[in-house]
Amino acid sequence: QVHVVESGGGLVQPGGSLTLSCAASGCAFSIYPMAWYRQAPGNQRELVAIITSDGSTNYAGFVKGRFTISRENAKNTVYLQMNSLKPEDTAVYYCNPKCPAFIIANYWGQGTPVTVSS
Repeated sequence: QVHVVESGGGLVQPGGSLTLSCAASGCAFSIYPMAWYRQAPGNQRELVAIITSDGSTNYAGFVKGRFTISRENAKNTVYLQMNSLKPEDTAVYYCNPKCPAFIIANYWGQGTPVTVSS
């Protein structure tokens, strides 16, 4: 069964850092892209970053230069290192493997909340 567990969120001050982790199961994780999304209250879910199986990355403009996505295929895990956090980064963050099983199921985990506030 497809499944993800996001962790690492919490309350941080503006300018602070946080690392999110996501453990995935239910597909051949290592050969597919992996993405992080976020959703703030009242907003649509938006793409934050994506990493391909060979390590190529792409970032949304509002996080480029501050966030880094990485993956550890042996552990079926993807990370999001977040630096220089801003209040506008406050949202629930979700990971989303781009493998057929997840796409077909339109599966989303519970996400991990990040709050950036003084």
